[in-house]
Amino acid sequence: MKLTRILLLCVTATLAWADQVTLKNGDKITGSIIKKDGANLVMKSAAAGVITIPWDQVDAIATDGPLNIVLSDKTVQSTLSTAGGKVMVSGSPMSTADIVGIRNSDEQRAFERLEHPGWGALWAGTAGLNFAGTTGNSETKTFVVTTNAARVTRTDKATIYFTAIKSSASIAGVQADTAQAIRGGWTYSRNLRPKLFATVFNDWEYDKFQNLDLRFVLGGGLGYHVWKTDRGYLDLVGGIDYARDKFGALVPATTLCPTTNVNCHDGVTDSRAELFYGDDFGYKLNGATSLVQSFRMFHNFSDFGAYRINFDVGATTKLTKWLTWNVGLSDRYLAHPSGLRKNNDFIYSTGVGVTFAR
Repeated sequence: MKLTRILLLCVTATLAWADQVTLKNGDKITGSIIKKDGANLVMKSAAAGVITIPWDQVDAIATDGPLNIVLSDKTVQSTLSTAGGKVMVSGSPMSTADIVGIRNSDEQRAFERLEHPGWGALWAGTAGLNFAGTTGNSETKTFVVTTNAARVTRTDKATIYFTAIKSSASIAGVQADTAQAIRGGWTYSRNLRPKLFATVFNDWEYDKFQNLDLRFVLGGGLGYHVWKTDRGYLDLVGGIDYARDKFGALVPATTLCPTTNVNCHDGVTDSRAELFYGDDFGYKLNGATSLVQSFRMFHNFSDFGAYRINFDVGATTKLTKWLTWNVGLSDRYLAHPSGLRKNNDFIYSTGVGVTFAR
């Protein structure tokens, strides 16, 4: 009996010191208010977990402690209570429409952290090192290194990426490289309006077996946030860029490049202006797995048929707090490759990695 009374007292005390929201249909929800962001109020209930409530359906509200209340001209710390059809904030009555936002202490700290972060703060991403090999009649070795990181604030976003692969094989004592490529770059975007943003980027690429010594691309343009929620996003982008390709020499010297009709043994350097467009997509499949995808089409301004395509897709699954399982595919398509090279070059990899955040 004593234990039962103690439990009842604990439950009663918990209810007495919990936030309570009454809806216009008469339903009452008890728990802890997390935030009011946009048109929704988010609460956490011991029985139902995290609950999202349309703000226009809230009829009355009462909190057991102060919250950060965002008004049109300031943010104040105050409890919330209802009196005479009005919400009391710091002793002043106002309607629910006057409250722009609500944040608990954790949400307020996260908000302030995003206000004026330094460039070294807020970076988060993954890094992986994958290795595969065989021994016996043939010996093969493949190394793949990947790094992806992003710094996201309320007004801008910076990303960097790096992928490198080196593969070799030895059969009957004859050894040769079978793949060797490096891809990397950065992107910076800044919001101009809630849906519209400006973006600049810089890409670098080396591919031994496409005969590409270096591809340098620098460009910029505009983008549009088509869709953005806590679960994911979809952005459309477009603009112009400057690209410069330097292809190495090919042998034999008699080989002619089909697009330029010059001796491919001499190598080719190509500089051009391009029109680009594409999309960036991300989605959290569940609490552990996230999917990202990026597509870009580049058209040569002077020859629209001389185009190239970048397509990247990857999935990351958290195994532990810091350990991940990564799957990635990176494709580069060139309409007019050097010499007799193939149009497509794929890099695909899978393996474990680590997450990092600062």
